[in-house]
Amino acid sequence: MVLKIINATEAKVGANIIVDGESCSVKKMDVSKTGKHGHSKVRIEAVNILSGQKKVFVVPGHDKIEVPIVNKRKGQVLSIGDKVSLMDLENFETIEVACSKEIKQELAENDNVEYWDVEGENIIKRKL
Repeated sequence: MVLKIINATEAKVGANIIVDGESCSVKKMDVSKTGKHGHSKVRIEAVNILSGQKKVFVVPGHDKIEVPIVNKRKGQVLSIGDKVSLMDLENFETIEVACSKEIKQELAENDNVEYWDVEGENIIKRKL
């Protein structure tokens, strides 16, 4: 589900956009000037929020880009296995969440974490 649609020139560093159906965060952006007969071009370097893969692409400045819904929530770690079992601190729902190896090493049971709900997929971003 898309929250809104923006022009490519309106995207800023740190903003979240959808690239090839995947939610990404903009890391670098360059806008070229318009030419005598052409339009401005936007070169965007983005990193996938869930997998960390880098994507680089160039689009005309007037092209439309989708912005995903990203809910940042807090949870408490219940157990750690292949996936981390969390209890949401707002509605006390229990969910299984993916986690990177670096963050998983820092976690212990009963720790509080920030997790992101990105278009229905959850990932732990940091320990609180």
